Amino acid sequence: MRIGCGLSTGSDPRVAAIDAGQEAHAALEGRRADVAFVFASGAHLAAPEATLEGVHEALAPRVLAGCGAGGVLGDAREIERGTAVAVWAASLDGGSAEAFHLDVLRGPDAMAVGGLPDLDDVTGIVLLPDPYSFPTDLVLTELAQHAPRVPVLGGIASARTLDGDAALFLGDSLCGNGAVGVAFSGVEVLPCVSQGAAPVGPELTVTAAEGHVIRELAGRPALEKLRDTIEALGHEEQVLVASGLLLGIVIDGGKPEYRQGDFLVRGVIGADPEAGTLTVGAPVREGTVVRLHARDAASADRDLRAALGLRREALGGGAPAGALVFSCNGRGEAMFGMPDHDAQTLDEELAGAPAAGFFAAGEIGPVGGDSFLHGFTATVAVFPP
Repeated sequence: MRIGCGLSTGSDPRVAAIDAGQEAHAALEGRRADVAFVFASGAHLAAPEATLEGVHEALAPRVLAGCGAGGVLGDAREIERGTAVAVWAASLDGGSAEAFHLDVLRGPDAMAVGGLPDLDDVTGIVLLPDPYSFPTDLVLTELAQHAPRVPVLGGIASARTLDGDAALFLGDSLCGNGAVGVAFSGVEVLPCVSQGAAPVGPELTVTAAEGHVIRELAGRPALEKLRDTIEALGHEEQVLVASGLLLGIVIDGGKPEYRQGDFLVRGVIGADPEAGTLTVGAPVREGTVVRLHARDAASADRDLRAALGLRREALGGGAPAGALVFSCNGRGEAMFGMPDHDAQTLDEELAGAPAAGFFAAGEIGPVGGDSFLHGFTATVAVFPP
């Protein structure tokens, strides 16, 4: 398998796309691109057809998908604003890739998703939804039913065309709504999800809950137990928690102990002092294990490096063929106080393997075997050599 990436900040959409596409093609060692992803910002959103024309001229990929972005990543750099295009291309060495467009059919009492490909032999899915016309959470649930345990990774498009339409790329065309994606078959995809939050305090068991509302923790009113848990933290942990209260929810229970990646991190979005309940950003069942989490730049850096390190271990310590990365548009320089953090971290931890992606308005990746929509997360699709 060969993967190549290219990045251009040129102002002419077609010329810049050709430059980025040729850079990606050079790494394929003369092979044709079986699949290409294109992430484009700035002037490219005024003439996306020209961008796609340039990529096809440079690469002639069999399959292409992509989207508009507020910023892109590639070549160990992050272009968070302005005009840029990142091109990711792969020759799959016997595997295959099928591009698709999903749209939503809404009736008076039901909703259906059209355009799903045959998922029987799929080994991984990259999904790029439009934020306004596509119910990502609901569709992830449906995908889990059609293809259980198949990793779904991706990100929500973070920019639209200058006309205000969805900027979703499929082949040489624009899709004005829904989601685009690629289903891989015969290609191993190692998912990597870094939620950028560190666990603090003890694990607690939910002893009463309904939907998103936790009524009891460890047999006591949830709000009361939460307050006691925070008061028992050290000073530094209390400062971290004060910046934004997060709760990690174990998705795949039954383990003797839980590591950082076992928790789905969600915000505490409400509390009822009279009832003593907490409302969190995910449904919770009785018996679920939860733990407080805190997010800052240092914990986000450690978490990403640890998550990528585990993928390197899975590959026997060698470098992967490459990676696709979807980083939250709330990360970048605003979170880390420095440019290029996630892009450079991938370059360092994946031994210089080619990687490209974009800053998303929501990131998709699996936790505990099920795929979720996240925030402030870096999700990475790692492709073994």
